[in-house]
Parts: sequence; structure tokens; C-alpha cells
Amino acid sequence: MVDADAAVADVSDGSTVLVGGFGPAGMPFVLIDALLRQGATDLTIVSNNAGNADTGLATLLAAGRVRKVVCSFPRQVDSWVFDGLYRDGRIELDLVPQGTLAERMRAAGAGIGAFYCPTGVGTPLADGKETREIDGRTYVLELPLSGDVALVAAHRADRAGNLVYNKTARNFGPVMATAAATTLVQVAEVVDVGGIDPEVVVTPGIYVDRLVVTG
Repeated sequence: MVDADAAVADVSDGSTVLVGGFGPAGMPFVLIDALLRQGATDLTIVSNNAGNADTGLATLLAAGRVRKVVCSFPRQVDSWVFDGLYRDGRIELDLVPQGTLAERMRAAGAGIGAFYCPTGVGTPLADGKETREIDGRTYVLELPLSGDVALVAAHRADRAGNLVYNKTARNFGPVMATAAATTLVQVAEVVDVGGIDPEVVVTPGIYVDRLVVTG
């Protein structure tokens, strides 16, 4: 276990950072704030949303630290930071359907080289991608999506790093933890090994590199 600043200390410029959360639900605010203080720039952020209001992920965007966002929902009622940057041509966007986004990260974690998916066929999202007809249906080839670092928020961990989540705050955390070279997790509490029933562990500790306890 380390503090948040130590957890993100070696995130380098140009990193691809997977950031958990569905809007603010499950957003690792403490780790994001630490990354803001740390100073890494030219980042590619992979997340469901492109920031909400003026907190969390939006603070990194507002500080000019993000070069590109890979996400499913770049625009919502409170996405004014991203909207302004995108309209001004100061940030890149790679739009990925939500299920495809999750599956691309799952594929990266599972060591799957690529997969065929029907989502996006016949739309601009399939432009430039290989397609294939299987049993009379057209599919588009999607590639794995991995990260240098994952920032994840979980509810509880044991000292071996096994994680459980709080309801919908679980969202992308489990697949992101498997898809990153280094996984940083903020949790509300840490219990002794054996304090979490193995049958309810969602993310095994083998995928967790650093724990930050937020209380």
C-alpha cells in the first residue's frame, strides 16, 4: 500500500491510461488528482466518458495534459471541457461503441489477438477496418486495447490485492485491471487476507500492482 502520489509517480509522458468509471460512478478521483499533481502529459485516456463537469478526468483535460481520448460517450450535459477542446482542435477523439470498448480491453487482458464484432458495421466507425461475412452476417475486425497504466476505484481490498466493488461502480474496473501493464487501485478499506470470501472476489490480486486507501 502506498499514498496516491507515490502510486502515480512513475507514470510517464505519452502513456495510455485506462480510467475506470461510468460517468462519476466508479471514477478513481483520488488517483486522477494525484496524476494531475504528478505532471505527466501527452496522455491517451481510455474511459467510458470524456470527463464530467470540472472534476476528475475533466481536470486532466482542462490542464492540457491529454492528447487523445478513446471513449464511448464524449458528450453529455456536463462535458463542456471536452467539448471546448474538441471544437478548438486541441484534442483527438477515437469513438468506440461501449460494448466494443469493454471487449477490446477484455481481449487485451485475455491475450486474444483480435475479434470480429457486428457493432458499427455500415457506419463510419467501421471505416478502414477489415470486415468478414460469417453465417450470412457482416462483422468488423476489432483489435485489443491495452494500457500502460490503469486507474481503478474499488470498494474493498485485502492485503493481497483481491478486489470487490460497490454495485455499478464496478463497471470497467475489472477489464481495465487485466488490460494494463500496471494497475493502480484506490479502495475505501483494506482487510486482512481471508477477510474477503474468495467466492465474491471480482478482480484477483495478481492484476493489482498498487493499492491506495482513501478511507
